[in-house]
Amino acid sequence: MGARKRLAAEKRKEEQKQQYFAVLKNCPTSPRKMRLVADLIRGMDVNRALNVLKYSSKEASRKVEKLLLSAIANWQAKNEGVRLEESQLYVSRIMVDSGRILKRLRPAPQGRAHRIRKRSNHVTIYLDSKVNTEENIEQ
Repeated sequence: MGARKRLAAEKRKEEQKQQYFAVLKNCPTSPRKMRLVADLIRGMDVNRALNVLKYSSKEASRKVEKLLLSAIANWQAKNEGVRLEESQLYVSRIMVDSGRILKRLRPAPQGRAHRIRKRSNHVTIYLDSKVNTEENIEQ
C-alpha cells in the first residue's frame, strides 16, 4: 500500500473513532418497509425517536428501536460520566441498504413456477451531539 492510501486509511480510522453508530445486518424485512421507519426518525432527538419507535405499529420499528438503544449504549461506553440529557444526542444519519435476497419458487398453474424474492436489509444508525457540533462551528 502506498503512503497516500495509508494516510487516507489512518485518517478514516481516526474519524471513525469520533463517531457513534450501530449496525444491524441481514434483517429479514424488505428495505422498502425499513426505509419507511428510518425516514420517521432521521434528524430527531434520541428520546423523541425512541418514543416514536415505541408507539409505531410497524414491525420494523421494533428492530430499529433496539438498534437505536445499541447506538446509545455505544455512545455511553465512549463518554463515561456525561449525562444523556445534557449531550443533546440526535440521529444524524440512518441508512438502509439492501441485504442478501433468498430466492424461492412457488408453484403456479399449468406446471409453471413463480420466483419469490425474500429480501433482507442492512441498517446503520449514526448519532451525533448537538453540543459538539456547535463547538466545531465556533472553532
